[in-house]
Amino acid sequence: MLAASLFGLGFGFAAVVQPGPMQAFFLARVAQVGWRRTLPACLAPVASDGPIAGLVLLALHRVPAGLERGLQAAGGVLLIVMAIAIAHRSRSGKGDARPRSEAAPHSLWQAVGVNILNPAPYVAWSLVLGPEVMRAWGRQPSAAVALIVSFYAVLTLGNGLTIVALGGLNALGPQRMRALIPVSAAILGALGVYRLATSLL
Repeated sequence: MLAASLFGLGFGFAAVVQPGPMQAFFLARVAQVGWRRTLPACLAPVASDGPIAGLVLLALHRVPAGLERGLQAAGGVLLIVMAIAIAHRSRSGKGDARPRSEAAPHSLWQAVGVNILNPAPYVAWSLVLGPEVMRAWGRQPSAAVALIVSFYAVLTLGNGLTIVALGGLNALGPQRMRALIPVSAAILGALGVYRLATSLL
């Protein structure tokens, strides 16, 4: 069980430090509504990876290439749409308003959408987590549970710390924080275009 837990901890840490759309999304939300309203988004993998894990395990550890390309294209479109919406709110001044009470759940469900349409969880579960969990389950079911719990504990904690760290940018002042909104929108848009292009090519 200890070996399985250590594997989950290590792979979770690797997932946290790898840059990608989720980190860009965190930056965009923190710049718009602050880190406190963005913090629930750290739970997105826990809220959305269950169906992903089930789908991958039923697919015998392998995500079909067509499905991965389709998810990549859909994720690219989602990121582009989000980038346009963020840029529009920034220009209209809505991004400067104080956060509304529904901003926190909105952050979570947007992050869930980013995660579901991100090929990374499917690839991770098909190539790494899925086989390792099934192997651990065959030896000792509690070891498989420990692996999953340790992985998502580190992933959630790491995402939360990332959001809090991005919130430290508030020390730059409101004006400079507002300037980060179009920057984060540009990053999301660039990632979306890249994903869409690579899925088509």
